[in-house]
Amino acid sequence: MPKGDYLFTSESVSEGHPDKICDRISDAVVDAFLTADPQAHVGAETLCTTNHVVMAGEVRARKLIGKDELEKIARNCIKEIGYEQDGFHWQKAQVDVLIHGQSDDINVGVEGGGNREEGAGDQGIMFGYACRETPVLMPAPLHYSHAILRSLAEARHSGAEPGLGPDSKSQVTLLYQNGKPVRATSVVVSTQHAAGLTQKQVRDIVRPHVENVLPKGWMCPEDEFYVNPTGIFVIGGPDGDCGLTGRKIIVDTYGGAAPHGGGAFSGKDPSKVDRSAAYAARYLAKNVVAAGLAESCVIQIAYAIGVAKPLAVYVDTAGTGKVSEDKLAKALQEVMDLRPRGIRNHLGLDKPIYARTSAYGHFGREPEPDGGFSWERVDLVEAIKSALT
Repeated sequence: MPKGDYLFTSESVSEGHPDKICDRISDAVVDAFLTADPQAHVGAETLCTTNHVVMAGEVRARKLIGKDELEKIARNCIKEIGYEQDGFHWQKAQVDVLIHGQSDDINVGVEGGGNREEGAGDQGIMFGYACRETPVLMPAPLHYSHAILRSLAEARHSGAEPGLGPDSKSQVTLLYQNGKPVRATSVVVSTQHAAGLTQKQVRDIVRPHVENVLPKGWMCPEDEFYVNPTGIFVIGGPDGDCGLTGRKIIVDTYGGAAPHGGGAFSGKDPSKVDRSAAYAARYLAKNVVAAGLAESCVIQIAYAIGVAKPLAVYVDTAGTGKVSEDKLAKALQEVMDLRPRGIRNHLGLDKPIYARTSAYGHFGREPEPDGGFSWERVDLVEAIKSALT
């Protein structure tokens, strides 16, 4: 991000947003196959619309999962999110399962075996980023956008706010002075709600979930606080808008504050470097910033399909680095094996830990005891410092 004074905006969408329902189902499919076979290869896609879900994609696993079980996974996801509406209901929706075997042409380059090393599951570029704007080393506009929706979702699930529906979006614009966020200039929240609630009633429900999330004194002016600015929002979710896996990649990463390689994460097992290498890049960038080696850090890693070693590792500390970026790039490759198998082993990615990533961001979360969000650890700080000496 530049120095000086400017406004910057990021958005988030809730677990009940149509695209996020699809991400959740696709990641639940990944978890199911990794539970059955930790070496499974999965590329799962989901589409949802009015009372209809279509599951597609390809898998390769030693233990396959039947269509009935996959349909049950989809229904459970919808139920857990909270959809029991006429236009989208976990029991009543039609679920089509069109998942099939993985192409042998893809598998031969990825699987490895014999003298061949396991290669990357696809070509592409992946980015990671970290900065000092928040305690979790994430950009502030996205961090607060996620937090507002998590707060609303917790109130809905607990029953504290029964008038809220599952589908919601948030958007936070912050004023930066000399490159640092100082307050919100506008906040937008659109949330599905029960019939009969007025716009003012919804505004009163939403307000504390914004004020309690933003730092003290950061609340935007009243005339820049927008709640359901189009008015009524009763029809929502897939009944109001079609959803697809992988359409919210900026929400999943850094809210536009840093580059994105273009590949979605959800529905992909960790042999797909779109996912695993993006996690590794975030892990390395976060450890660089946590080590005090830079105020912000962007890392890019490039791969070719079927090739194990990364083609390039690029580091950009935006003029805030304490050491040269060249030296830092070399040190990072010394402390972590960035081949696909090396990433999976280092971060423990061959586990069913992905459904929980599907909403409120893949980054800026707390590492969990079972290995979830392992890429958010800051356990490489000393290793990086040692590699630089």
